[in-house]
Amino acid sequence: MAASIMVAETLALVSLWAAQAADVASTNKPALEDVPKTPEEAKHTVLSSLGRLWAGFLEQSPLFLAGLLVLLVTWGTAGLIQKLVDRALVRVKLRLALRELIARLAAVAVWLIGLLVAMTVMFPSITPAKALATLGLGSIAIGFAFKDIFENFFAGVLILWRFPFGPGDYIECEGIVGQVEDVTIRNTLIRKTTGELVVMPNATVYKSPVQVLTNLPRRRVTIICGVAYGEDLGEARSVISHAVQECGTVYKDQPVQVFAQEFGESSVNFEVAWWTGPRPVDIRRSRDEVVESIKRALDGAGIEIPFPYRTLTFKGPLETALARDRWDELGDDNNRPRPGEQRASSPVRPAENTESR
Repeated sequence: MAASIMVAETLALVSLWAAQAADVASTNKPALEDVPKTPEEAKHTVLSSLGRLWAGFLEQSPLFLAGLLVLLVTWGTAGLIQKLVDRALVRVKLRLALRELIARLAAVAVWLIGLLVAMTVMFPSITPAKALATLGLGSIAIGFAFKDIFENFFAGVLILWRFPFGPGDYIECEGIVGQVEDVTIRNTLIRKTTGELVVMPNATVYKSPVQVLTNLPRRRVTIICGVAYGEDLGEARSVISHAVQECGTVYKDQPVQVFAQEFGESSVNFEVAWWTGPRPVDIRRSRDEVVESIKRALDGAGIEIPFPYRTLTFKGPLETALARDRWDELGDDNNRPRPGEQRASSPVRPAENTESR
């Protein structure tokens, strides 16, 4: 029963499609009769079509010229508005990155209005409502096609708005350490400490953890210094702290911290921390001065900075050169064993029979 019902439904659909096809054929019959039969008729049809296109172009050309004029006016107005907004924000004393962001958004708004006006001028049948609807549908397609570009654009807007860092700051992101030269709408330009320029997409900067090294005017530096186990730890701590405080690159308004950290293999290690400038060159310069000062102070106080010690344990006795030379001088007296050797005990001989035979 179910199979027969399905067959009947299929036949009904086929008959419906056939009827619709017949209607379409009957409707398009006059159009098919207009198809040119000879090359002369085809040539005449092509020329007439081109003539109609050219006449339509000439008829619409004033509207096209007016639309281009609107675009030129929009271009000039957008530049003027951007400069005026930037000057007005300078008087408000906003930061540079935020001023640039607001000025660019104002220019983008002018361009959107100008494009809508130019579209309605070129094509009078398009109303502003239809143009907005067209832009809305087109923006979806453009958004999917240029996803990465728009992602970097909005990330740049958020970075400029929140202002976590700006030109001149030193940052570390994705293993790259350098100075920020510029933050644009799409990219962040970072000059590494070795001189290379890194162009990093704003989406990467926005999604990744960023360390702003110059967020404060100072940074803390830490090194490890070890002294021998036989030294007085209190005296060593005092000598190290005094040596660090005497350095010119160490900030005097912040305390110098010296803490015993661990029992090392050959020394008791101290953790030495102090504050200095935030730039990488300030860190290197201060570390160089502090290490030199600590070494000089410990040497002057007679406190040992030990080399790595190793203790070797052997299971059996070892023959040393000094003991061997001493044995050779004394000779083989009293059957003494050679150093590092053990002489085997002599076999016991049977007692001789001393009784007379």
